[in-house]
Amino acid sequence: MARGPGAPSTWGAVMELGNGNGVASLVCLSDGTTSLYVSTGGGMIGGGAHEAVVRANEAFLAMTAEHLSGMTRGLDHALPAEGRVIIRALTYDGPFTFEEAEDDLGYGRSPLSPVFYAAHGVLTELRLVQEKLQ
Repeated sequence: MARGPGAPSTWGAVMELGNGNGVASLVCLSDGTTSLYVSTGGGMIGGGAHEAVVRANEAFLAMTAEHLSGMTRGLDHALPAEGRVIIRALTYDGPFTFEEAEDDLGYGRSPLSPVFYAAHGVLTELRLVQEKLQ
């Protein structure tokens, strides 16, 4: 992906949540593309067609960019185990990754908790869109 003038360093982010049934993957790209995939089937694509989802997507990407220093350079293709979260930042300088226990992220015990909270902001907006469509 080509970097335009004034573009943020992070052009995409993925949050993967491990649970007893598999993995849920949230994918956010700087063009507004926002999708949720569930390894057991289903999910939601087309979230970028909704303004509130796009705003949450932008906030997640910005927060991810702010916390790159707490991540490891490189891309790991492993899936998270139950109770674990992996967040991958896609940047013009290459990928960055971090993994943490979901409880530590959720209860603010990790310096990267703000990234986790921003990703959950996207999930909330996707859920609200889905509720309106039902």
